[in-house]
Amino acid sequence: LADIRGDLAEFGVVFDHWTSERALADSGAIDHALILLEARGHLHREEGAVWFRATGFGDEKDRVVVRENGQKTYFASDIAYHLAKRERGFARLIDVLGADHHGYVARVRAGLIAMGQPGECLEAPLIQFVNLYRGADKVPMGKREAQFVTLRQLREEVGNDACRFFYLMRSHDQPLDFDLELAKSRSNENPVYYIQYAHARVASVMKQLAARGLAFEREAGLIAAERLASPHEQALLKSLTRYPEILEQAAVNRAPHTLAHYLRDLANEFHTYYNAEAFIVAEAPLRNARLALVLAAQQVLRNGLTLLGVSAPESM
Repeated sequence: LADIRGDLAEFGVVFDHWTSERALADSGAIDHALILLEARGHLHREEGAVWFRATGFGDEKDRVVVRENGQKTYFASDIAYHLAKRERGFARLIDVLGADHHGYVARVRAGLIAMGQPGECLEAPLIQFVNLYRGADKVPMGKREAQFVTLRQLREEVGNDACRFFYLMRSHDQPLDFDLELAKSRSNENPVYYIQYAHARVASVMKQLAARGLAFEREAGLIAAERLASPHEQALLKSLTRYPEILEQAAVNRAPHTLAHYLRDLANEFHTYYNAEAFIVAEAPLRNARLALVLAAQQVLRNGLTLLGVSAPESM
């Protein structure tokens, strides 16, 4: 468990609270849940075991909560765990599950409803599987053959930034084909590199400005914003105005891939603009207006990458 915690922390994933089946048992949470089900008339005994009448709440079959030998089942622990979270004051319970655990959702929801909790309080996104590739070659993995790649190995090969971004750029309900060679490449085809490079390019522009003995005048740039009339400038401006809407969509729908795709599109708009126009021009009002625009793009890129847990380097 310590290794798992360490790997997750290195990956930028930190849980505020950890629990265990033993902790649930020691605290009396499992007994509390079973007493509640008993009091509400949702348990019955058959062949020495105690069963939960799950079929009455949408599950495909009734579930054993106490075996013939008196040992409580994993399912009893599961429903106790969810009840404990509700009783700790949490309105919404989000279980992040692998796609092969789809059958788990109905039985836990049945348990919650039977204990007097609203079934809609449980949200269970099912995460599809990841296939690793090296170019066109699929990396062999399988439980039977004990062939697998750990998160630590993946991070060590491609780095945290690429690892996080590649996972987040695909919707959780779609399988992910993770190309290791692409994730390591410094090319425009690598989305995380492409976005980070856009951020670094703006930093480079500002260094060039200082090297020429010039300073960016923000207020002058905002006043001259009407000078930003070229198709590339209008496209970049339009893309920037979408950022608040994209953030809301990503948060409400629990869809970080929405933000990842937006950042890729924004980086593309910036690179197109960068290749088409000079920013450090002689005319001060136009220069400041263009710099204000690209600095705004850099800010949004940095904010978006930070939200995804990806770095925004000043140079590459």
